Amino acid sequence: MTAVVRYARTGPDARPYAVLTLDSDRNRNALSAQLLEELRAALHRAAEDDVLAVVLRAEGRAFCAGADLGEAHREGMEVSAHRLAGLLRAILAHPLPVVARIHGPVRAGGLGIVAACDLAVAGDDVTYAFTEARLGLTPAVISLSVLPRMSARVAGTAFLTAGTFDARTALESGLITHAVRPELLDEAVDELVAGLTACERQGLEATKRLLNADALMYLDDRMDDMVALSAELFASDVARRHLSGYVR
Repeated sequence: MTAVVRYARTGPDARPYAVLTLDSDRNRNALSAQLLEELRAALHRAAEDDVLAVVLRAEGRAFCAGADLGEAHREGMEVSAHRLAGLLRAILAHPLPVVARIHGPVRAGGLGIVAACDLAVAGDDVTYAFTEARLGLTPAVISLSVLPRMSARVAGTAFLTAGTFDARTALESGLITHAVRPELLDEAVDELVAGLTACERQGLEATKRLLNADALMYLDDRMDDMVALSAELFASDVARRHLSGYVR
């Protein structure tokens, strides 16, 4: 089986960082079981490595297209939803700061990953959408990381209309932390990473725990309910009608 997440250690020997690359362009980096499991393993590897930060990036047409709906249908949404919730928690609880480098469209479940990251740098041409409501679903599991980050009014509009929104809205709402011209994306990420790797690991770990304590409590308090809600809606006749094209 070809790997869909690549791990690389880079940077100066004294101040290294890890780069995790989603590499499944055939399905626009959808959140398949393989991708989620490999990403969790890569995050664990980075935690055990003597690096100072983690960059999460992607190859291909999109940063992440959301859930692998066909796979979720075959194995059951409860399994898929629980797996995604576990990944969101792994990012929030990771000892090191995780920086998302967002080069292309982000949809549905991918937004949960972006929100879980500590810093999120995107090209200002990137678009975003919580598409769930149009399928008879709701952003249940991804709300666990999204709602502590986004302003309530913007999140409400995005969730309820399921419409596409731009980088300016994503930035002003708190979903991402930086928006730059696409040609400056790598430069912006490098600048942030340089700031992070100038710090001591002990300080980074303690500061991340401080910053994410409330977000982790929010996730832990609601995770089981959101997994159950996701599974319930996915199994409904309304959702099955919309998803019929994905689950052949």
